[in-house]
Amino acid sequence: MSTLRRIESAEHKKVLLKLARESASAALGSKCVDTTTVPRIEGTFGGAFVTFWAGKRLRGCIGSFARTDDITSTVKEVAISSLADRRFESNPITAEELPTLDIEISVLSDLEPTSNPEVLIPGVHGIMIRRGARTGCFLPKVALEYGWTTEEFLSNCCATKAGLSADAWRQKDTEVFLFTADVFSESRLSP
Repeated sequence: MSTLRRIESAEHKKVLLKLARESASAALGSKCVDTTTVPRIEGTFGGAFVTFWAGKRLRGCIGSFARTDDITSTVKEVAISSLADRRFESNPITAEELPTLDIEISVLSDLEPTSNPEVLIPGVHGIMIRRGARTGCFLPKVALEYGWTTEEFLSNCCATKAGLSADAWRQKDTEVFLFTADVFSESRLSP
């Protein structure tokens, strides 16, 4: 498994969280964001997800698994994309609601293919499952939130995210990738 590149500095985490909030605000009609003043965060990362929470209720979550040397641009792009999460098409995030939401960022390691998905550790590994044009993913914390075993995590990703049969992860023509995530939010910065 590739080593997770963490955002070590609390200041860098704050910069990324502020950038996500300002980018979302600008996309909803507020002032424009000048990313030229955002300090560069050095390193290569496996992508990122931005999640909006209303308390414990999900309001939007989109990410990118594209490897990047520019995590600030990735966070900006996925923050804006998260506002258009298809699961909330009938009730999208509004400019009025945005200030009440908590923003969480997950900075990802590279995707690692595995021929033995059962090595996955719930709460440590996230998964991306792909067969043909169908894909689905879960961030690592989803398994803990639902109390799922490794098998339940894999099966639920296949069935609810990728639109495959629950046992598709066991089939040879299904690709399973593992990743880890450095997660931090406005409400609680992780150490």
